[in-house]
Amino acid sequence: MKELVSILDGNTFLVSDRRGDIEPSYDFPTGLFSFDTRFLSNWVLTLNGERLHALSVDDNESYGNKFFLAPGEPTHYLDAKASVIRSRAIVGSFEEELTVLNHTGTEAEFTVRIDIGADFADLFEIKHSRQKQGRTTTSVAENELRLTYRREAFHRETLVKSTAPAQVDADGMTFRIRIARNSRWTTRLHVSSVIYGARGEDIRTTLPYGGSRSAAAIRAEQQELIDRAPKLGCDCAPLAGAYRRSLNDLAALRYESIALGVRLIAAGLPWFMTLFGRDSIITSLQVLPFLPELVPPTILMLAGLQGQRVDDFRDEEPGKILHELRYGETAGFEEQPHSPYYGSADSTPLFIILIDEYERWTGDAALVQRLEPQVRAALEWIDTYGDLLGTGYLWYQTRNPDSGLQNQCWKDSWDAISYADGQLPSFPRATCELQGYAYDAKIRAARLARTFWNDPEYADRLEREAADLKRRFDRDFWIADRGYYALALDVDGRQVDALTSNIGHLLWSGIVDESRAGKVVEHLLGPRLFSGWGVRTLAENEGRYNPIGYHVGTVWPFDNSIIAWGLWRYGFRDEAGLICDSMLAASQYFEGQLPEAFAGYARDLTGYPVEYPTACSPQAWSTGTPLLLLRVMLGLEPHNEHLIIDPAVPPGMGRIELLDIPGRWGTVDALGRSRGPEDQPSGG
Repeated sequence: MKELVSILDGNTFLVSDRRGDIEPSYDFPTGLFSFDTRFLSNWVLTLNGERLHALSVDDNESYGNKFFLAPGEPTHYLDAKASVIRSRAIVGSFEEELTVLNHTGTEAEFTVRIDIGADFADLFEIKHSRQKQGRTTTSVAENELRLTYRREAFHRETLVKSTAPAQVDADGMTFRIRIARNSRWTTRLHVSSVIYGARGEDIRTTLPYGGSRSAAAIRAEQQELIDRAPKLGCDCAPLAGAYRRSLNDLAALRYESIALGVRLIAAGLPWFMTLFGRDSIITSLQVLPFLPELVPPTILMLAGLQGQRVDDFRDEEPGKILHELRYGETAGFEEQPHSPYYGSADSTPLFIILIDEYERWTGDAALVQRLEPQVRAALEWIDTYGDLLGTGYLWYQTRNPDSGLQNQCWKDSWDAISYADGQLPSFPRATCELQGYAYDAKIRAARLARTFWNDPEYADRLEREAADLKRRFDRDFWIADRGYYALALDVDGRQVDALTSNIGHLLWSGIVDESRAGKVVEHLLGPRLFSGWGVRTLAENEGRYNPIGYHVGTVWPFDNSIIAWGLWRYGFRDEAGLICDSMLAASQYFEGQLPEAFAGYARDLTGYPVEYPTACSPQAWSTGTPLLLLRVMLGLEPHNEHLIIDPAVPPGMGRIELLDIPGRWGTVDALGRSRGPEDQPSGG
């Protein structure tokens, strides 16, 4: 049973316990948040001075839920003289309807109390508690409580209003009510989270989707997006459930950027409800065959915020694509560098890859031509600032040792990059997948230069550089006596020799020499890396292996979707299908909603995928995982004005039919069917 319950609409979300209560927390972001600020840190309901307990929770809608509650401990439920229904929704603002039902045979008096507080904590302050620099004030009016936080020009406000008469004090609202026998009492609480701009206006009301909306409008908007996606018919219940859940979560994760007022996909609840370079690009690659119209806003936003100067604090460099954009107090006062922050070495080549892949699917030549300067600047960054040591490889080392990220690849926790014995290499580091991304980016950019920019000489040069990179990479990263590519090179050019899932990204990029591919695949699906549910981030028996370590042994769904795509690229269709099948099987245990990560325990040890304790859910690139797996199983690949369909459906999955796949070809249908048991592969 989930201990915490969340709802969201775009960038605004609320996390409570199963009673619907919010209590202050500096361990996990419980509360009402919007644009990186907590607007409610305390929201506790009592009836006659007694806390309530959940009978049931209806959380089928992303933006709203209902709590059915009774006073006292569970053993008292049969004697409860009253019950309470809390019906809430995020509809631009936060609204909660409280209904108290009198189950006695006579008229009864009740005291309903809501304790209310707002600490206006920045999301970064949840993990690192510190004294607020600004001042919070409270004011009381008729049926209204206003909490205001000011720090110079930073001005945030929480306004709570009740439709029923209330006694309001600085800490909440009290309702002294009388309810007739077998009757009910109701009030509606409206909570506005106000973000003031320089001219004293609520910034969000100036945006196209700003202000409050009805639940019906949100439902209709989400359904409209879902209806635009291709229609899936299949015999595999886990695939059907995961596909449906993915579309629902993608619809829910869209938010409106304050910077440009465009709809973007947030990276994940609760920590990452904003634009990320790497996460947003990979999510875009996953959803491209299904909802291509979601992709251009992300591309244009990243292009518009491309690095222009050298800024050590933000790890910014000319041509570099951002890592993370934040809107909260610590970013505004430069206590954190996220305004935006550029500390990722992979978002820049991935940006080029996405632009090419988008054009291949949609035929949108105008966007490619429009972004020629940004793509050229990104390529220049790869060859200059990205090549810190002048060795022709892509390296990273933060310019900001105080608050910058140490690891600037997708495995960005402090201990994610290690030698096989668990020792950590010094900086700078050149992880293997960065070289694969750079290789792929140059190959793709050469196509853009030749086809759209009328610059064949530049295209030829890029292809020569890519070929040279592939040759040197095989020489310097291949560990001959172990049969896999090193995780990284250290500052001295030595191989960082841990066995990791990163080698699967190499297959996707195409940098793997054909003669090495078989060995790479053996490791990916061997018992040290493959748990039975998916490929672990770090192999068993490596020095830092931990099945519940963030990047050192867990299984990440997005990681596995990229690996499956890479296996498909090199013709290992059965092996790709095994990952697809295993990942979809795991999704059943998460109600179709694959989390950010889950534990790397072997499948025959646990019998089910064990939850990672602090995984984000929904998270965008986990939400996009079933879509990419579906693309792999159906063998969908654009080629000129046509869509190639070459299905290889895993045994036992039956029929898969995907109708109205959009692209430059209009819409087409794809049909695949799994082979019989006699064709089932024996490996894995």
